[in-house]
Amino acid sequence: MRRDFEIGIGLQSDKRAGDYARLARIAEEHGIDVVSVFGDLMYQPPIFPLLEMAAATSRVRLGPACLNPYSLAPYEIAGQLASLDLASGGRAYLGLARGTWLGEVGLEQPRPLTTLAECAEVVYRLLGGSTSGFQGEVFSLAPGTALRYPVQRPRPPLLIGAWGERGAALAGRIADEIKVGGSANPAMVPVIRERLRVGAEQAGRSVDDIGIVLGAVTVVDPDGAAARARARREVAMYLAVVAELDPTANVPADLLARVRTETAAGRHDEAARLIPDDLLDLFAFSGTPEQVAEQARRLIDAGVRRVEFGTPHGLTDERGVTLIGREIVPMLRTAR
Repeated sequence: MRRDFEIGIGLQSDKRAGDYARLARIAEEHGIDVVSVFGDLMYQPPIFPLLEMAAATSRVRLGPACLNPYSLAPYEIAGQLASLDLASGGRAYLGLARGTWLGEVGLEQPRPLTTLAECAEVVYRLLGGSTSGFQGEVFSLAPGTALRYPVQRPRPPLLIGAWGERGAALAGRIADEIKVGGSANPAMVPVIRERLRVGAEQAGRSVDDIGIVLGAVTVVDPDGAAARARARREVAMYLAVVAELDPTANVPADLLARVRTETAAGRHDEAARLIPDDLLDLFAFSGTPEQVAEQARRLIDAGVRRVEFGTPHGLTDERGVTLIGREIVPMLRTAR
């Protein structure tokens, strides 16, 4: 098995002060490389848990996955990224995506690719100290506009969250990494690589310069059946969305319709029972530590740079993160 990969965990920002520091210390102590915080609508802003974790750790990379330029202006994103990079001593990365469910708060999302590209341009101009100004189609900077505080680095790494051809091509042009959220499917890796290649070649880059990150709901426990039952319930809530984004999954339309109907009616257990084992394994990591490690191995062998184990991690968050660190990380590091 390849050695040039990272192991990450992704946290939902729904916890109390102190919980994030404890989880981050567990992750760092057990060799996890990256800790991400999701930027989902109506949860705590990622900057709060990220700053708490920065103070509690010294090695792991930290970042939001992802912020969006519709609810946060680029200068605010630059400020949050600069703050995290200073607090962590240069361990921050920036995740950007178009965002989801923003219609619920009255935000439209026009021209997402242009908006993302120009947001990144403005963020890195500000962090880099450029005062030449910028006039885009969506965002602008007046000449002479500059940050009035020190920054740790002019360009912390950029991750773009995307599944589709155009989003992946954008990542190929400007990003260091692309994250495919909600997928544990090895067959998606070559698909994403080819979609990245289009943008990378336009920018004169090698597609190998852009890391592919796959992350999904994770539930690990010695009681593998209980873990998989919990994962089914979690996956049922987003299966209808992500399954349509995966051209390799071939999920029957009638199954998706039934899952969507049961979920909309609040019958989550019924929706979960509709998901067969093989389908569950495409969209979640679940089961015993050995089962989850084997899923991750398949992704690493397919060429991902990072596997990201997402919330809820286990039957409880702390137990899950501990099992990932104590059992799954050693299995992956020592695999032949």
